[in-house]
Amino acid sequence: SAAAALAPAVRMLLGGAGQRFVVFSEWNGLQATRLQAECARLGAACLLAPPAVSADHLLDWCGTQLPGSGCRVLGVDGLGFFVHSDDKADADALLQAIRTGTDPKRLRRRYPDRARFPGRIAIVTGSAQGFGEGIARELAAQGMTLVIADLNATLAEANAASLEEEHGPGAAIALGVDVGREDSVRRMVEDTVLAFGGLDVLVSNAGVLRAGGLEEMTLESFEFVTRVNYTAYFLCAKYAARPMRLQHRFAPDATFDILQINSKSGLEGSNRNFAYAGGKFGGIGLTQSFAKELVEDRIKVNAICPGNYFEGPLWSDPERGLFVQYLRAGKVPGARTLDDVRRFYEAKVPMNRGCHPRDVARAIFYCIEQEYETGQAVPVTGGQNMLK
Repeated sequence: SAAAALAPAVRMLLGGAGQRFVVFSEWNGLQATRLQAECARLGAACLLAPPAVSADHLLDWCGTQLPGSGCRVLGVDGLGFFVHSDDKADADALLQAIRTGTDPKRLRRRYPDRARFPGRIAIVTGSAQGFGEGIARELAAQGMTLVIADLNATLAEANAASLEEEHGPGAAIALGVDVGREDSVRRMVEDTVLAFGGLDVLVSNAGVLRAGGLEEMTLESFEFVTRVNYTAYFLCAKYAARPMRLQHRFAPDATFDILQINSKSGLEGSNRNFAYAGGKFGGIGLTQSFAKELVEDRIKVNAICPGNYFEGPLWSDPERGLFVQYLRAGKVPGARTLDDVRRFYEAKVPMNRGCHPRDVARAIFYCIEQEYETGQAVPVTGGQNMLK
């Protein structure tokens, strides 16, 4: 949308260094004169952009007029208005006060002491449960503002509400998304930008697995796994890069991150698990290629390759988990029970345990903080897979 295409520029031009959020509202009957009057009443500096002949013309105007203006509210003819604050909840409260003619409620996010990434905006796909949920919670604990994006919208809403309870209003929102559908991914990114003003980090985590040998695997299952694990990464990177590129245009020293949660199966083939491993191998190829293309916009692209998260639903679901699938597929010689399968896989790890979300989050933190690295596949496998 036109508003989503403008918001990242407004965010960078008004925010300067540090935390910055921009929220958007359509006019919905509000007039420019009323907007100015309400802003004057509330002591919020307001600018009105003149009618623009094109989107580029409007961006150029913003680039010259917004820096140093102290503007809190920007009205755009025919589009709506943007409200800026260093805090998402505060921006929401000011927008609501303008629309209703009331005084804003002074709500603010509670950032942890010594948070590493205060104010950064992150999407984590597939974050309603499993690795994704754990990663989102670790990012929020370091000050990031989260979009919990998942096909299971109900569970995503519950997780977002839980994060707001823990960290305060504005800490997270939930968005339903089917990462294998282009229109759904495009809406996810646009809705994120309209809710927060931009995007700093994308964690492409959503994934599926269907195990089976060549004779058992159907084309339908193979294409389903490939669509979610490989094609969806392309779609997420394509649309996430758009606001990041625009932010770079107006904040050339800032860096942004696209990260794929890959797998140790992206580093080494997996017996009777070729659909999953093939998509993950391909994901590393995408990571390296995206990294070369996007580096000029200071967008770093890296893959994290975790070992097995045995406690998560991917492995432990009693009906569809990998322990069940691998037992049925005969992938573990001599295994008769689910415990036999689990012990077999734990014994493969030199550190004698599975991978936890915090292990993966620490690798994500490294990739974000390390400004001189891109295009890498970082193993987090307890020594099971080592770089060659």
